[in-house]
Amino acid sequence: MASAPQPELPLFYKDLMPLNSRDHVKWSSKPFDSLNWADNQHAIPLTVDEFVQAQRDFPIVFSSGDNPVPLALMGLNENVNVFIDENGKINEPVYIPAYIRRYPFMLARLQADSNELSLCFDPTAGVVGEFDEGERLFDDEGKVSPAGQAALDFCEQFEQAGARTQAFVDEIKKHDLLMEGEIAITDPAKPDQPFVYRGFQMINDEKVRELDEKTVTEWTKNGLLALVYAHIFSLDLMRAVFARQMGQGKVPQPSALQAAPVAGA
Repeated sequence: MASAPQPELPLFYKDLMPLNSRDHVKWSSKPFDSLNWADNQHAIPLTVDEFVQAQRDFPIVFSSGDNPVPLALMGLNENVNVFIDENGKINEPVYIPAYIRRYPFMLARLQADSNELSLCFDPTAGVVGEFDEGERLFDDEGKVSPAGQAALDFCEQFEQAGARTQAFVDEIKKHDLLMEGEIAITDPAKPDQPFVYRGFQMINDEKVRELDEKTVTEWTKNGLLALVYAHIFSLDLMRAVFARQMGQGKVPQPSALQAAPVAGA
């Protein structure tokens, strides 16, 4: 059972192995007991399909650089996730990004010169294997089981959402709406030492208001304007996430400039 080529693996994935009925006919998938593999990740890739739900719980920003990726901030500092506890549990009703729910599966090209995508999984995750528990991924005849089909369907839907996300990013870049973000948050106990966060991009609200009538009408009809404002409104949650960090004792020295790093989907 050979792993797929590994030029550069996305966030969370340490290895990729193509799923096939020859090698994995008796294999099963079981749920994670813990999300401790995500508890030190503060910026999680997000698709536009999730903006409306995610903006209720997390600030949504865009990574820096020429190829920005929407990110749900589950913390404001590297290695800080204020929603996953020390046991790897999320003990409250918050939205869990699809990027987290997809793991350990994903669609990948097995050959660089091919556009065909195959269902793969990360064998290091420990939840896909020849277990007595869990749900079989194939039946005894090697046909894909309902659990295997569900994993494939979810990954296909994620890829489709990713394409819609790229189209959205291309559109806002075409109208030059992105700008470098910065937010300063002050601890009332130390008003002269603000915490300054940089290293991300955000949509310029003033430029949105200056869009021509034709674009506004088109974006209203196709839903892009709702996505723009879901992002803008979500930025108010920066201070809420900061307060959670403060309450958990996970805020660094205020003089340090913090950045939301690039995370690829």
